Amino acid sequence: MKGVDKPKTESDKMDSFRHKFEATHRATDGHFVRSKAEMLIDNWLYMAEIVHAYERKLPIEEEMYCDFYIPTGKVYIEFWGYDNDSKYLARKEEKQAIYKKYNFNLIELTDDEVLNLDDILPRLLLKFGVQAY
Repeated sequence: MKGVDKPKTESDKMDSFRHKFEATHRATDGHFVRSKAEMLIDNWLYMAEIVHAYERKLPIEEEMYCDFYIPTGKVYIEFWGYDNDSKYLARKEEKQAIYKKYNFNLIELTDDEVLNLDDILPRLLLKFGVQAY
């Protein structure tokens, strides 16, 4: 029907998020990412010679994408950057619940941790059998 708004599906929410936050930052390996923090993470993974994918769809029924996926160890990395936005926090909780539901290997990073990737990421990756350096 014309003029009637349909309820937003998870796919619609992702599309609006992807449109609102376009991937305009180019990482060293050529990936286009959505923030400077994601660019730092991507560059760190690339320089550490860790094979990774950016914004890979999770192998589940729900329509959800991770920030980074590392095939070795089947590790997902999420960067949480907007803690003062209620919609973002709701989406974060929803994603965390899905990671838990499927028992996926998840590394969660904050702004402070991104500033110390050399100290933090090797230790977190090692928990899942991924060796850096």
